[in-house]
This record gives sequence, structure tokens and C-alpha cells, in this order.
Amino acid sequence: MKILLLCWRDTTHPQGGGSERYLERVGAHLAARGHEVIYRSAAHTDAPRRSTRDGIRFERAGGKYTVYLRALFAVLRHRPDVVVDTQNGIPFFARLYSRAPVVLLTHHCHKEQWPVAGPFIGRLGWFLESRVAPRVYRGAPYVTVSEASKEDLVALGVRARDISIIENGVDPMPADVPILLPDARPHLTTLSRLVPHKRIEQAIDAVRDLHGVVLDIIGSGWWEDQLRNYAAGLGDRVVFHGHVGDDLKHALLDRASLHLMPSAKEGWGIAVVEAAQHGVPTVGYRSAGGLRDSIIDGETGVLVDSESEFKQTVRELIAQPAALARLGDLARSWSTRFSWEETGRKFAELIEQRQERYREPQTEQDEAGAR
Repeated sequence: MKILLLCWRDTTHPQGGGSERYLERVGAHLAARGHEVIYRSAAHTDAPRRSTRDGIRFERAGGKYTVYLRALFAVLRHRPDVVVDTQNGIPFFARLYSRAPVVLLTHHCHKEQWPVAGPFIGRLGWFLESRVAPRVYRGAPYVTVSEASKEDLVALGVRARDISIIENGVDPMPADVPILLPDARPHLTTLSRLVPHKRIEQAIDAVRDLHGVVLDIIGSGWWEDQLRNYAAGLGDRVVFHGHVGDDLKHALLDRASLHLMPSAKEGWGIAVVEAAQHGVPTVGYRSAGGLRDSIIDGETGVLVDSESEFKQTVRELIAQPAALARLGDLARSWSTRFSWEETGRKFAELIEQRQERYREPQTEQDEAGAR
């Protein structure tokens, strides 16, 4: 079966993140099952127009907006058996021009993020996401990653029976995680793209009044300069590590006592489980949606409802090593439930079953014509 994956970015893109990693891991699993997998995304200067990795053929064309138009030509040229249309705010609307069945993948609704795009684009984007897409994809299979995201989709008019929840997996830790030089100071960390809706400013504020505590910020993004200015004056108490390799990422997580995720919206929060692999619990917002699924409140981390509660919770946990250790032990155990193998298996079964149902009426029509 030829499967076309449509996404605005891939993980080689400077602004690629968890959504792209999810789709690539699923694509690799589909390729391992013998399917032909093509991943179509925007072009950028950090990667060639075409490449192959993990059995997936990557094709990159178009820019921030034209990637959507170029996808139409990709569908017409490749004539796939199944299309996976990733809705990162706006879907590719492949159902309007693809004769093959289309699965819509969306990690979360983007109502909170659209204002960053400006008044016109923000209103247009939210209109397309909340009003147009649910009508175009009515009756199509949806995939999302958490109960919270499913609830948001249902609120937009998507039928609950059309939505499958296939949770994020997690990469296994490196066999040998490097050990960083000893530091007597407690380290907190945040693992995130540096964009406004992640609200890393709140993580910085949480350590501003904690004497001798360091915040390690792991990740990159176009909001980094603003964050560096915001942290000015804190010296080495806030360290920007940028986009790092897996070994250093895991070393930094392993050294941390607590992971902070003040994001306004998350479909799931892969970083929560990555921190949990190291016995590091997370503090995040209940209102973020998917964190209600990736964090078991009071067991593998803490969910809060306000910025003042966020700061207070961080302060209290740092002062209670025994409580942190208990949360960390449960978080480590919780993390063992997730794997990309299981995520890929569930996604593959959904696609293969959908294709079988799609073929049955065509087979019946062919047989009737033959008679």
C-alpha cells in the first residue's frame, strides 16, 4: 500500500517538534510493515528536497503557506492508497482532492495559539480549523493523542465515534547516558520548542526567586531572543542549551530534579514522558489539555490552575526532596507504558482496516460489473 503523509514540517526543520516526531515514528513503523511511505512537507535550507530515512521517502516543497498548495500536486502525482493529513492548525484539506481515503491526524486544537499569527491570519486560521475543517472531514477517521484533545474536537462538532486516540510513544533512552559534572545546585529543566504559547517565561519566573536553583532550557525556536532578554540578569541560573543531541538531552534530564511545562496548550506532551524516564516529575497546567493525560496529578507530577500556584508548587517541591523522589519513582514506572512500537502498531491497524473497508464496496462493484 502506498501511504502519503502530509505535514507542514519534518523533524529536520528548525521549528519541527513533537507532532513531526510522532508522524515520522508512525511512518517508520508503516514502512517496516512493507508499505511504501512518502512524507511530504515544506522545503527549508537545512535539508535536501528529497531524502530517505527509516524506510520513509521524504519530499520537501513549498514554504510556510505554499506547502499546502504543493501537497495537492503531490497527491495527484503519487496517487496514494491512503493519505494521512496532519492538521497543525490547518489541515491540507486532502479530502477535497484525493480519491483515496484520508485520515486526519491532529494533536490538539489551536485556539490559544492563533493570536500569535496576527489578527487577520489568526481569525482566518481559527475559522478554517473550527468551522471549515470539521465540515470537510465529517465522517472521516480522526486520530488524536489524548482524551482532552478528543473532547476539544467533539466541541467543534466532530463525532466522537470518528475519533481514535493513539497516544504518543517515547524513544528508548541511550544505552549509556553521559554523566554531567557534579553541581551542588538543584537543577530544574524545561524541554520545549521556544515559541510564545509554551510560556517559558513562567519557568524562568519560577526560579527567579529560588536562591541557588538553575533552570536548564533545552530546545530552540524563534522566540529564543525574547526569552534571553527576559532572563537577563539571572546569569548562569538560566542556561539556554539550544537544540541538543539525544545524549546531552538525556544527560540534562537525568541531572534534573523537576521538569517544568508551563505551556498553554499540549496535545499530549512527549517531554513529560521523556523526563519521567529519568524519574523526573513534571509541573504543568490542567488547562493545557493533554497534560491531564500524560501527567497523573499527584502521582507522576502536579497539575496547577494558576501562575501563582505554578510558582508555589515548584517552590514546595524543591524544598521536599522526599516528595520529589516519590513522584519521580512513580513517573519512571508510568513511562514504561509508552513506546513508538505500540503507537505505530495502532496507527497501522487503523489504516489497514480503513483500506479494507474502502476496498470492499469497490470489489463488490467490480464483481457486479463482471456479471
